[in-house]
Amino acid sequence: MAVGVFDLFTVGIGPSSSHTVGPMRAAAAFARELDAAGLLDFTAGLRVDLYGSLAATGRGHGTMPAVLLGLEGFAPEEILPEQVEERLAAIESSGKINLGGQYGGGVLLPYSIEDIVLRPLTVLPRHTNGIRFAATGAGGEVLHEATYFSVGGGFIVRDGEEDDAARELAASKQQLPYPFRTAAELLEHCTASGLPLSGVMLANELVSRSEEEVRSGLLHIRDVMEDCKNSAISRSGLLPGGLNVRRRAPQWHTRLRQEDPTRDPRFWQEWVNLVALAVNEENASGGRVVTAPTNGAAGIIPAVLFYATHYAPGMDTATQEEKDDAVVRFLLAAGAVGVLYKEQASISGAEVGCQGEVGSASSMAAAGLAEILGGTPEQVENAAEIAMEHNLGLTCDPIGGLVQVPCIERNAIGAGKAVNAAKMALWGDGEHRVSLDEVIVTMRETGKDMSSKYKETAMGGLAVNVVEC
Repeated sequence: MAVGVFDLFTVGIGPSSSHTVGPMRAAAAFARELDAAGLLDFTAGLRVDLYGSLAATGRGHGTMPAVLLGLEGFAPEEILPEQVEERLAAIESSGKINLGGQYGGGVLLPYSIEDIVLRPLTVLPRHTNGIRFAATGAGGEVLHEATYFSVGGGFIVRDGEEDDAARELAASKQQLPYPFRTAAELLEHCTASGLPLSGVMLANELVSRSEEEVRSGLLHIRDVMEDCKNSAISRSGLLPGGLNVRRRAPQWHTRLRQEDPTRDPRFWQEWVNLVALAVNEENASGGRVVTAPTNGAAGIIPAVLFYATHYAPGMDTATQEEKDDAVVRFLLAAGAVGVLYKEQASISGAEVGCQGEVGSASSMAAAGLAEILGGTPEQVENAAEIAMEHNLGLTCDPIGGLVQVPCIERNAIGAGKAVNAAKMALWGDGEHRVSLDEVIVTMRETGKDMSSKYKETAMGGLAVNVVEC
């Protein structure tokens, strides 16, 4: 199907959409294949190989536990953090997984994290995030095998089905009233229809959902973002993983409530920073988050959305329904820009560096805010362009393979850039020298040229120059 807003904003668990959510979905898909083929009861053994970036940073990103849970049939959008802890504890104590257990019955197999084979120096041709599954029978014969790629934002592609997926995407686009792949096409639709970016995106969404379903779905996304932030500000101590990174959100929240009890506009940036840090601290601890469009950049859109609903003109006196309307428009406009990155480039840090994660999220957030602030489609496109232009070349070099340093603070910086980009665009008339399409193509080409050690491998940059202690 054509990429839609609910593909870009999905509920999952931390710490990574490409290294946690995607592998869980791939493993669950493989288990479903076994179940559909009637092979579960005949499966006596498993082999799972992780390649490239998945293997290099899998331990810090929770990839192996995610694979085990996926093999049991759990879906990232449905499993709760307490279920994760419960099942992983049971697997560790028994040394067995319940293969396909969520599909009814299941098969108990001896398998654990240590059985997963890591191949960090082997990159499969399609994508650096490769994962290969094989199920064997009692005699060691291969019953079924499949290779998947986690291509960013929780999206997965099965090896050998890329052409089918491309054909399905092209066919589904023909059903849309306003199909677009580029910002130029998107703006043409806005001009011809008189609709804003959010209106074009809504019209496309209405092909598969009612307007009420779109609205309620996006407000649910907003609520999960809010719950994520609230969970973070209630938890103190150190983040898991061994880097001894202290949670700052609780202390910052307490201080802000004391220094800014009336929500003075002077403190907008402190609140934006707080929301971004809180969401990403929750993500880093494996909490429930919204991929927006990835887990590594999950704090940017909630932080800028907070700005839009608290500091945009008129929001201080707006009714709840009016604020909900703003949320829906913000996420639709941001989603429209997200489609451009997904279609023309990549949102995978392992493929193009952090410019594809924090950069695309900052660009999407800038677009959403510019529309809420009254921008024309041209000004909204300009806002998205400014935000990405100043994230070009951003590397992904997480220390210890953990989505903590520099990722958490980087979300706050990315949110601030988005707010500034929206404000700069609104001071212009929509005309600008560099187009959003040109910046997206530049980001893609920059990612291709970037050394692999700066693309989510923990083999370069801060990951090797900062002592893990």
